[in-house]
Amino acid sequence: MYRMPYGFGPTAGPRQGPDYKRFDCSNAPHRWQAAVSFLTDRNHLDRLLPPGFALAGDPIVTVEFRVLSELPWLAGRGYSILKVNFPAAYNGKRDKAVGSFCSVLWENLADPILSGREELGFAKLWCELPPPRIMGDRVTCTASWLGHEFAILELTDLAEAEPRNPAFPGLGGQAGDGTLHYKYIPQTGEWGKAAVAHACLTPPTGGPTVERLRLGTGRVNFRPTTWEQMPTQFHIVQALCALPILEQREAWCVEIRGDSDLSQQRALV
Repeated sequence: MYRMPYGFGPTAGPRQGPDYKRFDCSNAPHRWQAAVSFLTDRNHLDRLLPPGFALAGDPIVTVEFRVLSELPWLAGRGYSILKVNFPAAYNGKRDKAVGSFCSVLWENLADPILSGREELGFAKLWCELPPPRIMGDRVTCTASWLGHEFAILELTDLAEAEPRNPAFPGLGGQAGDGTLHYKYIPQTGEWGKAAVAHACLTPPTGGPTVERLRLGTGRVNFRPTTWEQMPTQFHIVQALCALPILEQREAWCVEIRGDSDLSQQRALV
């Protein structure tokens, strides 16, 4: 597997080690994850969907903060994630899928951003994601860009629950096909055209072990952001700020060990 810069040879990454073999992800990484969901207006979410997509189920947005550690492909290091998902369906020329659509995903390390955008088609961006603040049954997570704090996630009244992997809400209990994405890369020299533009699917994977689950209440606040504060991403934060919070829904904090290297990721046509 190659990535730029090409001339130096194959690139080690999440799906290819220095010996060109895949990593064993059965017991690593460790994932600490906090999530808050809320009911919003269907019309607002419609505007965030790419071609071929439509809302599915209830218009419930889930904002999730993850801390990944002990990653084999980073030689034991880790990084953090903030992502915004909601239920959607893709209806293509050949493929159909229903699942949780990943509208945007921030990370605080360049390596997973590059590999995730180029290889997988995840809508990844960079931001600062400080370690979460944990005080008993309260958790606070924040995200900022060069000092401008644009999102805050707060969970309270967290109580122990039977360990399980929480599903993204909104599909009304229906089993989805996985996580949906839209891969877009502009055509060099023809800036209004796409070199690559298609949907992608991350199928569900088995194997991870849920070590702890706590359920509680939560809220998320995307803060008004100007071009001066966040020049290349202000329009994204503005769109998230505009989502009305009609009703708070599930909130949880979970710890999981083991994951997939996402080699099963595939394009949808």
